[in-house]
This record gives sequence, C-alpha cells and structure tokens, in this order.
Amino acid sequence: MCPIIFTSFPTCEDLSCKTGFPEDVHSAVVSRSVHGGQPLLNVRFQSCDGNKKIHFGSSEPEDFRVGEDGVVYAERSFQLSAEPTEFVVSAQDKETHQEWQMRVKLTPEPTFTGALEKDQRKIEEIIFPWQQYKHSSPLKRQKRDWVIPPINLPENSKGPFPQELVRIRSDRDKSLSLRYSVTGPGADQPPTGIFIINPISGQLSVTKPLDREQIASFHLRAHAVDVNGNQVENPIDIVINVIDMNDNRPEFLHQVWNGTVPEGSKPGTYVMTVTAIDADDPNTQNGMLRYRILSQAPSSPSPNMFTINNETGDIITVAAGLDREKVQQYTLIIQATDMEGNPTYGLSNTATAVIAVTDVNDNPPEFTAMTFYGEVPENRVDVIVANLTVTDKDQPHTPAWNALYRMTGGDPTGRFTILTDPNSNDGLVTVVKPIDFETNRMFVLTVAAENQVPLAKGIQHPPQSTATVSITVIDVNESPYFVPNPKLVRQEEGLMAGSMLTTFTAQDPDRYMQQTSLRYSKLSDPANWLKIDPVNGQITTTAVLDRESIYVQNNMYNATFLASDNGIPPMSGTGTLQIYLLDINDNAPQVHPKEATTCETLQPNAINITAVDPDIDPNAGPFAFELPDTPASIKRNWTIVRISGDHAQLSLRIRFLEAGIYDVPIVITDSGNPHASSTSLLKVKVCQCDLNGDCTDVDRIVGAGLGTGAIIAILLCIIILLILVLMFVVWMKRRDKERQAKQLLIDPEDDVRDNILKYDEEGGGEEDQDYDLSQLQQPDTVEPDAIKPVGIRRLDERPIHAEPQYPVRSAAPHPGDIGDFINEGLKAADNDPTAPPYDSLLVFDYEGSGSTAGSLSSLNSSSSGGEQDYDYLNDWGPRFKKLADMYGGGDD
Repeated sequence: MCPIIFTSFPTCEDLSCKTGFPEDVHSAVVSRSVHGGQPLLNVRFQSCDGNKKIHFGSSEPEDFRVGEDGVVYAERSFQLSAEPTEFVVSAQDKETHQEWQMRVKLTPEPTFTGALEKDQRKIEEIIFPWQQYKHSSPLKRQKRDWVIPPINLPENSKGPFPQELVRIRSDRDKSLSLRYSVTGPGADQPPTGIFIINPISGQLSVTKPLDREQIASFHLRAHAVDVNGNQVENPIDIVINVIDMNDNRPEFLHQVWNGTVPEGSKPGTYVMTVTAIDADDPNTQNGMLRYRILSQAPSSPSPNMFTINNETGDIITVAAGLDREKVQQYTLIIQATDMEGNPTYGLSNTATAVIAVTDVNDNPPEFTAMTFYGEVPENRVDVIVANLTVTDKDQPHTPAWNALYRMTGGDPTGRFTILTDPNSNDGLVTVVKPIDFETNRMFVLTVAAENQVPLAKGIQHPPQSTATVSITVIDVNESPYFVPNPKLVRQEEGLMAGSMLTTFTAQDPDRYMQQTSLRYSKLSDPANWLKIDPVNGQITTTAVLDRESIYVQNNMYNATFLASDNGIPPMSGTGTLQIYLLDINDNAPQVHPKEATTCETLQPNAINITAVDPDIDPNAGPFAFELPDTPASIKRNWTIVRISGDHAQLSLRIRFLEAGIYDVPIVITDSGNPHASSTSLLKVKVCQCDLNGDCTDVDRIVGAGLGTGAIIAILLCIIILLILVLMFVVWMKRRDKERQAKQLLIDPEDDVRDNILKYDEEGGGEEDQDYDLSQLQQPDTVEPDAIKPVGIRRLDERPIHAEPQYPVRSAAPHPGDIGDFINEGLKAADNDPTAPPYDSLLVFDYEGSGSTAGSLSSLNSSSSGGEQDYDYLNDWGPRFKKLADMYGGGDD
C-alpha cells in the first residue's frame, strides 16, 4: 500500500535544489493491457528557478505522450510484451533550450493471482518539485492537478475483507481536521458499497471479491474537506482496474456442429468452422483459445482424415479417400482450451462435429441383365411391356442416382418410349403407337441408361450402360373396317323404293385367323330409307329419297352400317354412307305470307308477297306471278306486278272495295325444267283506313275473319274453363258429403244437443240452424199409441194427437234421396201443431221401459230464469213456440 500525499509547503531538504530529473532510469509496473488515453505514471522534474518553462517529450510519440504536468499517457491501446518496454522522456527549457533526459522502463504486472497478492507493489509517484517565486520568501509551490496512476486489483480475491487498497491524505491535515470521501459507481452509486474510505485516515478499501466479467474497471473520485464541509483540495480521479483471472471455461456456440464434404474431395478442402467463446479477457491468455481434434469415428480409411486450425476453428481435409458408399458420416470430438492451449493451466471444453459425406456421381447405372423380354397385344397403346432394372451405388433419389433411359436402335417409327419409375428407378418400356401383328410380329430394341447429371471428373467407368429388349407382338381379333369410310354417293332425289343404291363392304385385317365372312347390318338410318344385304353389303332403298326431308342437312343424308365377324371375341366395325341428293323440280312454289291486310280504297292498297320453293336453283326462282281467269271478279278487282325474282305486289284495280275478307288465288310458276306451278290462296282483309293507312274497323274485320289458329286457341280456353268449373262443383259436393258423414259419426255422449240419435239411421247429415233432428225418425217404425201396453208410455212423452202424415223412406234408399227426404220431413213438421219442441224427449223409436236413467225434463239452469230474456224464442218459428210460451210469456 502506498500513500498519496497532498503537499503544500516545502521542507528543509527542498532548499538545496538541483534542476533536472532526480534519476536517470525510472522503472514502473503497469497492467499488460494498455488502453488509449490511459495515464500510466508521473515523471518528477526539479526546477530550481520557478520561472523556467519546461516542455516534455517522448522518444516514442506514437505510443506515449507526456503532458505539461509530467503525466505519461498511452497514445493507443496495445498489449505489453513479456519483456520490459523502454522509451526516453525528455524535458527542454523553452527559453534556453537546455534539455534533460530520463529513461523509462515499463514492466507488465504478473499474471497469476497468487503472485499479485504476494507482491503488493507500491504505486510509484513522481512529484514535481516546488516552484519558487523570486520576490517571495519563504518558498511557495504552485498548485497543479493531482493525477493518480490506475490501481490494479485482481478479481476473485479471497480476502480478508475489507481489503486495504491505498491511503489518501493531504499534508494540510497537520493544521486542519480533514474528512475524506469517495464518490462514483461502486462507492455511492450502483453497485454501492464495493469501495469504502475511512473518513479520518483516508484509507480506501474493497469490501468483497470483484468479477471482471461483470465490471472491468471502476472510476472513483476522492474528496478532502474540512469539518465545515469546505473543499480543501481539488478532487482527484482514482481508476481501479479489475485484473482478469482465468475463471471461465471456453463454451462452444453449439454442442453439435453439422457440416458436409463431397466424397472424393482433395486434401485441403474446407469443411466447416467451429467456434467457442471465453468470458475471460480476450486480450489476455485467459481468453485466448486453441482448438484441436481429440478423436475421429470411424477411423477408416485413415484415422486422420481431417485437421483443424487451432486458432480459427476451421476444419479441412488432410487425406484423400472420402467415399460415401463406404463411409457416409464422420464424427469428430473437438476440444477448445484457453491459456493459448496450455494443457497445464488452461481450461477446456469439448463439442461434437458431425461431417456428412455428400454424394457425387461417381457410379453410373448398370443394367441387371443384358437382355429383357416383353410382349404386347396388337393395337394396344399406353401399355407397359417390359421393366428395365438397373443398380446404382450413389445415394437414392438424387440426380446422381436417377436414371434416364433412351432407345438407341430397333424402333425407327417411334412406337415405344421408356419412362422412369421415380420410386424404383426402373425403366418402363411403354407402347405409344398401335402395333399391327400382320406387319410386325417382334421388335428388338437397344436401350441405354445414364444419370441425370454427368459422372464426376476422374471416374474411370463408362458414363452409360446398354441392354437389349425383345418384344413379341400378340395377334388378337381386330375389328373389320369399311373402305372407304365414309363413302360418298351422289344420287338424284326421287329414287323409288326397291332401287339398288350402292355396295358398301368392309375388310377384316386378321389374315392369320380362321373365321368366316363378315355379316352386315344397319346401325343408323334416320329416315328409314335404306336396307343392306347381310352377306354382300348391297344397299337398296325402301322409300323414295327426298332432298327436302328434315333428315337431310345441306343436301347430305348420313346412314351408318355395321360389319361383324365371328372371331373370339366377336368384333365389329362401323362405316358411314353419305348420300349427296341432287335436287329435281318436285315442289311447286307457294305464296308467303298466307294472309294480308289492305285498305278498301285505291290508295294505299299495295300488298307485298313472296314466293317460297323448297327446291334449289335452277328449280326455284325467278318466279312468275299471275292471277287466274276464273272467277272473273279476281282480275276485275285485283292486279299483280312482279317486282323481283321472288317478290310481287298485289293491289286493288278498282277505286273502292267493300270491307271484308277475300280469298285471292295467285298462280306462281318456278324456273325449273319442266316448270312447276301452283295456285295459292292469299286471304286478304279489306278494311277502312285512316289517313295513315291503318285499319279503323279492325274489331269487325277480325271478328268476321278469325283465322283457324285463333279459333282453336279460343276453343281450348273455353274447354279449359269448363273443366275448371266442373272440377270445382265436384269438389264442393264431395266436401258437403264428407261434412254430413262426419256429423252422423259423432258419439252421442259427445253431442250436447237435447236430442237422441238413432245409430241405425244412415240418412244425410244436418246442421242445427238448418234442420230439426227430430224429423229424422222413421214414422213407419213408431208403434201406434193405441196398441202400446198400459204402463209403457212415459210421462215425459209427447201428448196423444192424431198422427201427421210424414214421408215414408224406403228400406234401401238411394244416397241422392236423403236430401229430398229431409226437406219433405221438414215441411211436414212445420205444419204439425204437435211437433216439438215441448217439455219431453223426442222419441225416435220405442226402446222399452224401466230405464235406469232419470228423467231429463226437470233440468235446472245454473242461473236464475228471471235474470234472462227469452223473447227471442218467438222469432225462431213454430218449432220453438212451446218454449216461447213457457219462458217468454211474462209472469204467467
């Protein structure tokens, strides 16, 4: 530990002064790593004359610089070698140019922690002497900045703590009570508490081990103040450098490194680079790494196939013989050691390098046989006839393994091709054009196989392999074929039925098969005009050929015929007969349109008409138009003029023609040879017209002269309307019958009406507001009161009166009579004074006495009768007269 002293007054020793450096050689110990701008030491120069102006210089200005205050700084960053570094510091008087020199010797500090702890060196301090003033006594020293060389402290120190580093004091503490303090990161700033100072003694200490990998240096500032807090000395900067120790092992960036190298590579081929890092100072041996290969697996063909650059980690090949077909992958164990690879003091770590040997095309494909065989039925395409197999030692499914096949001979017409199976690498010989057995019975192909990429340089094998493919063609039963197909025949229309048209025959391509002759049949004949002889193929007509038929398109009629053999299996072929029909003048021209309208006056009254002829030139236009001689009124009333070859104009000859519909015959003659003519009726509607020539009595004319199409349309509408009305009536009747049937099927227990239903009565249904159900009883089945035994009649039966004459219903009535029966019964009941309602049951038939059910005549209403008005019963007719008298008659 060395003290740092502030001096303000000279001592007695300073009175005997000698100008110059106090020593010829100055030695100092500094850290091995020097940074640009770093203060290294102070040089001490004594000047007995305070007025001298001294300039300092260095013999190595590119490395070292000396300030005006005598502090030596590093000009750049560099590493000190193990040998001491020497340079000369000079001092020159600027006025007299007198010069003094001193040699400085810098020695790097020891590397190891133990040596540093044992050799606690004292920080060298070179103090400038006092500068005396001529006019003053005693002598006074000029103030200058206080520069402290860096303090080097090794990391990971084991203590004890706190560990004293340096003492800071001022020479004014003899006369004043001073207090010392330090500020900066590590003291009063994070991380706080690492460095502390005794405020009285100025002792600076460290409190715990330091870690260079976290903080490499600390920059503190020391302060000296009196008890009142007044600054006594200017603050000084203290730099504490943490000296690196070898406390970190090298770490590889990846534990497993993957690389590739082509097989057959020459020695010196670059493979890959592995990299490790060390957290220690890379500028010291602690962080300087060296690489080496510990092992190689497998060790064939040589145990040292690769080497590694010990500084960069580059792996290269050093031996020949890399062959993927023998060794596909190498595994190397790589070691990285710090301390420049020192096996004694360095720390090490390992990683794995996996080097895959990539394939190159050093093996051509080779056929597994010299000759391959196959067969194919004739006329078949897209059929694989042979599989060509090859072997290739290169890596599968790579361009160096994929085979390409080509034919070098035996297929001049290009009937075969060879495709490559992507999975098996086989060559698939495929037929692409039909083969005729009768022409070629066998093919002998010469094929060659090679890879997608050429062979690597220096390979002695031939680049391709060749083989022979023998293909046998199999004879099969082929379809007959017509010659020519299609066959064209030119024939005039009008050829009569039974006429021989032509002969249409087919040929059988199978010359080497035993089979009978061909049989012919008709496959398609749209107009059914033709027939063919099944043996000789002779075609005759069965109807008159008509060019104007709808089955003829562009004068051409097509028919298809079938030829079949008796081979195994039977085969057939089709042929098309095309009949080009030549036109003859077999159609007379007709007028178009068939109806026209004109005015009853002379102007305007022109009608344009057109002649239409299904025939074609020269049997069509130009046409001749004329009016017939009979009846005479035609030429008297009308005239016709041809305006072109196909068009004419019909107009009135007289000034006025009464409105109406007139049939005007027109004779039209074509230009055929011989001519064909016809008389066509033109229905002309003559009407009254306005100034624009439009008919004004269209309704009358149209009503009088409806066409056939209009009349048919009207009749169809009327018929459809009648059918709809009839269907609606039938639907209404059916709905009424269903409603009546549902009323008769109501369960008596569910019927809340005050009446009794007779279940064996199947008369028509009713509605309460229309019919009285009491009239449905059968009078003929009611026993006369006179013949009833005594005691049979109940008290609630109707009173005895003369029986009215009700209609008698037959035992098996027709369903249509039910309505009539009900209506007649209703009329009889309306005229019967004894008819219900009365306060008794309506008896449809006697069902015996002694009923267990009580009388229904004394039912009480849930509400008081006096609270209701029953006068409306008088409006319900004679059937409710009794109830009206009972309930609507007032108090009596």
